[in-house]
Amino acid sequence: MQDVERIRYESAILELSEAQQEIKHRETLLKSLNETSALLLANDINKPLDTIRKCMEIIGAYLEVDRINIWKSIKIEGTYQYYRDFGWENEETRQNIPLEKNMSTYPFMKMNQDWYETLQDGGVVNAVASNLPPMVYERLKPVGVKSLLFVPVYMQGEYWGYVSYDDCHDATLFTDEEVEILRSSSLMMASALARSEMMEQLIRAREEAILGAKAKTDFLANMSHEIRTPLNAVIGMTSVGKNATSTERKDYCFGKIEDASKHLLGVINDILDMSKIEANKFELSEVAFDFEQMLQNVVNVTSFRIEEKKQHFMVYIDDDIPGSFMGDDQRLSQIITNLLSNAVKFTPEGGSISINTKLVESEGDLYTIQFEVNDTGIGITEEQKAKLFTDFQQADTTTTRQFGGTGLGLAISRRIVEMMGGRIWIESELGMGSSFKFTVKLRRTSERAKRRKLGDGITPKSLHVLFIDDDNDICEYFEDIASRLGFECDIAKSGDQALLMMDVNKAYDIFFVDWQMPVMDGVELAGHIREKAGARPIITMISSYELAEIEDQAKGVGVDRFLPKPLFPSAIADLIAECVDKESGNEALAQAAESNNFDGARILLADDVEINREIVIALLEPMSLIIECAENGAQAVDMYSADPFGYDLILMDVQMPEMDGYEATQKIRSLGFDRAREIPIIAMTANVFKQDIEHCLEAGMNDHLGKPLDLENVVAMLHKYINV
Repeated sequence: MQDVERIRYESAILELSEAQQEIKHRETLLKSLNETSALLLANDINKPLDTIRKCMEIIGAYLEVDRINIWKSIKIEGTYQYYRDFGWENEETRQNIPLEKNMSTYPFMKMNQDWYETLQDGGVVNAVASNLPPMVYERLKPVGVKSLLFVPVYMQGEYWGYVSYDDCHDATLFTDEEVEILRSSSLMMASALARSEMMEQLIRAREEAILGAKAKTDFLANMSHEIRTPLNAVIGMTSVGKNATSTERKDYCFGKIEDASKHLLGVINDILDMSKIEANKFELSEVAFDFEQMLQNVVNVTSFRIEEKKQHFMVYIDDDIPGSFMGDDQRLSQIITNLLSNAVKFTPEGGSISINTKLVESEGDLYTIQFEVNDTGIGITEEQKAKLFTDFQQADTTTTRQFGGTGLGLAISRRIVEMMGGRIWIESELGMGSSFKFTVKLRRTSERAKRRKLGDGITPKSLHVLFIDDDNDICEYFEDIASRLGFECDIAKSGDQALLMMDVNKAYDIFFVDWQMPVMDGVELAGHIREKAGARPIITMISSYELAEIEDQAKGVGVDRFLPKPLFPSAIADLIAECVDKESGNEALAQAAESNNFDGARILLADDVEINREIVIALLEPMSLIIECAENGAQAVDMYSADPFGYDLILMDVQMPEMDGYEATQKIRSLGFDRAREIPIIAMTANVFKQDIEHCLEAGMNDHLGKPLDLENVVAMLHKYINV
């Protein structure tokens, strides 16, 4: 009887002890929850992550958990995956089995379907690691997990992610009480982390908005300056020109007005491009273009500025680059022109500038081409580099005031480069010049055009060339071009050396003579060459500067041809072919001399602005055209209806009073006879966005000319639609 009583007593004592332990454990859990709740409620908004980390330390200490991680759910290609948003490990775990070194093998980055569905339904994953499938268990070993708990987190009724608790010492399940406490603490910690991230985003967005507003304010102030400056030149030089008495003075004023007008047009184009980019309406076109010709066009646009500052300029084209590509050559030219214009602007008089191109890689017909624009200019600081390609920001507003420019060119260039599958960057030091580099991906055309070669009849043995220039780089580049084109050449670095080589080597067929050389310039040397060699060889004068001023003098001493720098392989090939094949050369000259004569073709010009009509008439006056004018769309329809077979083409302004160009075109097209449906109607408008052009075509117009009118574009349009 006493034994029974003793057993009952001991059993009661044991139950009481277990109850006390359970109460103590529950109090410990509640205490950890209270402490974490108090910490999170008193969260320091300036250090929210420190607070969350402290909460994890408390939970880890009370529950003897070694690692806690907050995982956020993301959907990638239809599958839910997770990334660790925040985590904590105790000191022992961090020293011996750190998670960072084994993150790639951690099995929780991709949730298996059963676990995911359990968490989605609000359940927990509570497991001993050794009881998990072998593949999962093997991946848990490197991070020492003995048991684990996943607690789902819901925010605003939606599944957000989960919090994982790793025990690296005991292989036992988490108790129900522990799970319930950890549900609350998990939600609080994840919510605090989400609020922290949201607050950071709001602060960042606010700062960006403030910076953006300031940048746009500065930009608008600068645009006011950039627009008013050329306008002031136009208005001022117009007044000066009206009062000038000499033709030379008037021509000087016209030249200044032309320069200011082009600058103003460039400012407006930059603003339009940026507005299209901001509205996500900036698109690239896909056309076939000649790579070398594209570079030549860029050089033609900027060469006069280089000549003005007497800068040394070279262009190098990698021979591995195909001759033609499919792509937007206009936008590619825009990037290079912008970079080259900046190089000229920020490089002092007499400095050096170069454009280098090279093939980076090719995969099938897709080629990655790298462009470099190098200069010996003022350079920029590391701080300024960070601003260069940013919208509405400039490296230094003081340099903008000094050198001019919108500050949008590089931001626009970056967008174009990225749309072409490349990137753009700068290498520069203050006072040491700059090197702007960018890559683009271009698709080679199906024709697979190759670099120009000389004709089969022209061999190294049949052609003897002497190149004379005091610049070592240009001499080396010419030798490279000669090697590509398939002829050999001798190089002389001075006039005296050239004359000596003539005595030693006797006959040369073609001489390339630089104009500006020390001791003996090109004109003097050409005279000596002609005296020594007679009339047979061809003498070609080359120069970086305007050759017109010495053309008569050069021809007087026997110079036959003139070739501007920088030298392009195709230009040299054409010149040699022309010199060797006289018949081909004469044909080319005859084609070049062909005039734009349209022999009495009749045009109907519809524009409500008198000065616009005067400009068109003045531009087309030398081309033997008959131009009749309408002052609005309704008048254009009446004039055409009265004589539908008397006009060869209609130039139609879009925005006119009484009846605009769209309606006028539709009325002409609906007149009911074939000629009304077929007559070419060309839109003339300052609206140059893609949707504006498409609107013109939808209204029944054949083509589009942007204002201000470019004479070459107008002439090309006339050739396209008028058959004379």
